[in-house]
Order: sequence, then structure tokens, then C-alpha cells
Amino acid sequence: MTLALDAAAQDLLFREARTANTFSDEPVGDEQIQAIYELVKFGPTAFNQQPLRIVLVRSEEGRARLVQHMAEGNQAKTSTAPLVAILAADNEFHEELPTQLPHFPQAKDMFFSERSVRESSATLNGALQAAYFIIGVRAAGLAAGPMTGYDAAGINKEFFADGEHSVLAVVNIGKPGEDAWFPRSPRLAYDEVVTTV
Repeated sequence: MTLALDAAAQDLLFREARTANTFSDEPVGDEQIQAIYELVKFGPTAFNQQPLRIVLVRSEEGRARLVQHMAEGNQAKTSTAPLVAILAADNEFHEELPTQLPHFPQAKDMFFSERSVRESSATLNGALQAAYFIIGVRAAGLAAGPMTGYDAAGINKEFFADGEHSVLAVVNIGKPGEDAWFPRSPRLAYDEVVTTV
């Protein structure tokens, strides 16, 4: 069986792509990030909700504010990556549902009136969108270094003081640098993952 995606694209997005730990000095422009977003925004989510919010950390001041909340092993690479994106879930995403789900505008109040339900849904669907974003970074010919080693409460307080957003991941973005890759880690085999009933 063959896939519709050609082998080179499969390699770019999956087989040859790995988490980058070092980056070159080549900058990552706003137009590149916009092109990535314009592609990945079409990824499916429940109720077409779009809770993902992206904070691009470009300034030295913003970088310092972020790095202090990163785990020690993530601080140096976050300090030196050409661009860092904080991916967060908007827990008030439901306010946009009437325009994003015009054939079912009552979904906003019918399913998402309770904050705990919204947070759970925003986390799940925001994580889906974060995964699409990482694949989009790879599709742009860039490397992604997604991380969850950080003080989430600290980042939320530092960047999302309104209490309406929750950090999902921090992603370093750029062209890979010298010795960017760790060896490929093993993956489970098909028969270890897939069952049929």
C-alpha cells in the first residue's frame, strides 16, 4: 500500500524529522510563521473550535521573561533559538464558536457554559492544533524543538495574567544548527499499537 504523500514529503514531515536541540543563526520571519499558520489552521478539531493561541517571543526582554521559567536543560537552547513560540489554549474559545460553527451557533452555550468543560476541551483541541503547528514548521523546511519542561504556572502568570489561557508547549523554531539531533529513539511496532475488534 502506498500513501498519497510522496516519499520526500513523508521524510520531511516524519521519518527524517526530529526534535532540534541547536539552531543556526538564520532568522525566522513573520511571513514564514504566517504561512505555517495559514496551512495548519485547517486541521480538524471538535466543533471546529480553535483554542490555540501563539505568542512569538522575539525580544530579548521577552526571551528573558520566558527562559527563567524553563527547566534547566531547556534554558540554553531557548535562549539561542532564532524564534520561540509559546503555544497556549484559550479557555474562552467558546466565545468565537458562533462564527466558527455558523450552522450550530447554540453549541457555545449548549456544550461549553462550564469553565471546567471548556478547559478540558481547549487543552485537547489546542494540543491537536499544536501538533499541526509542529508539522507545519517542518513543512516550511524549518526544525522544531517542542518542550514541556517548564514551570507552567510561572509561564501562565508571566504571559497570560488574564487567567484565560493555559500554556501547552514551548517550541524553539529555526534552521537546525551543528549537532542538532539526538539519535532517533525507538517507536512501538504496528502490532504493539493497533488492534482490531
